[in-house]
Amino acid sequence: MTAQKEQGSLRRVNASVDEVARSLVGRFQTNRGVRRMLVLVVVAFALFAALRPGVYLSTLNLQNIAVAAPEIGVLAIAQMLAMLTGGIDLSIVAVANLTAITISTLYTAAGSRGDALGPVFILIGLVVALVGGLVNGLLVSRVGITPILATLATMQIFNGLAVVWTGGRTLYGAPRVLTGVGNATVGGIPVLFIALLLVAAGIGILINRTALGHKIQLQGANPTAAAYSGISSRRTLLGTYVMTGLLGGIAGMLFIARNPTASADYGASYTLLVIVIAVLGGTNPNGGFATVTGVVLAALTLQIVSSGFNAMRWSPYQYAVAQGLILIVVMVSDQVHLRRRRRGTPPALPVGPATPPTPV
Repeated sequence: MTAQKEQGSLRRVNASVDEVARSLVGRFQTNRGVRRMLVLVVVAFALFAALRPGVYLSTLNLQNIAVAAPEIGVLAIAQMLAMLTGGIDLSIVAVANLTAITISTLYTAAGSRGDALGPVFILIGLVVALVGGLVNGLLVSRVGITPILATLATMQIFNGLAVVWTGGRTLYGAPRVLTGVGNATVGGIPVLFIALLLVAAGIGILINRTALGHKIQLQGANPTAAAYSGISSRRTLLGTYVMTGLLGGIAGMLFIARNPTASADYGASYTLLVIVIAVLGGTNPNGGFATVTGVVLAALTLQIVSSGFNAMRWSPYQYAVAQGLILIVVMVSDQVHLRRRRRGTPPALPVGPATPPTPV
């Protein structure tokens, strides 16, 4: 019995040492992510401003960048949350589309009362998004399906529902409360961009200042240590995917605020794009650490590059190649620095495999 207790203590120490090492590496990685994205933002903006100053530095182009970035940024933040737990959510864009379709359908059906009932329709759209996130959370946390497979399945289901719902047609119309926000500015800054900053600030506080945020990080960094700490992986994962669903709903609201239309295939290329943005922003694909600031800067960087390619009249396929090249370069750089950093971390204690408590 004494030997078992000692072995159990050693396992806990081993998990703690591993967690400290991961935490140090995580802080280094996230700080690098922010610094790197700041440099890329400045370099990309300066490059295209020098190549086509008359077009790129126009007020219209700058506002277009600020208006187009928020929906991608919110989706990338949602993806970051899922990846922070060591998972992924492929259904975020489909959830956003369902939200937009719900709002547009209800608004059109209400006729002349659509604007008066706009807040109610928005609330219903967010409920739809929460239900989508809840389904993902239950499949991952309760049923135990691998996140990539669970969310791939729900993505197909949600996309199929959207096609059946709309009949493959584009829906037109949105409550005035949303279109007003989509067209409004404060001091020349689009309100949609301010909304992105508010969402980013809220998620940053959640991750770094709340118990749930710390649980999410520990779940992704070391599930064994999380289990020994008494953290319920089921509740943590369920809460995470519900939040990603809610963020998907907010992105759907931004979709329809910017352009009062909704369709089943809107943002078809966004699924992979938001993963690229999350990784570029310093999110570890294996979970454990991420930075909201880095993700927002990454979203801005790719939007700046996209706008620059349009200004230069370069092909969208060239832009896709540029995305892939940027991601590969960043990931190779991260791996090189990570391996160098790990050489200085203390080795794990030589004990047998740990058996974590059964999650509740």
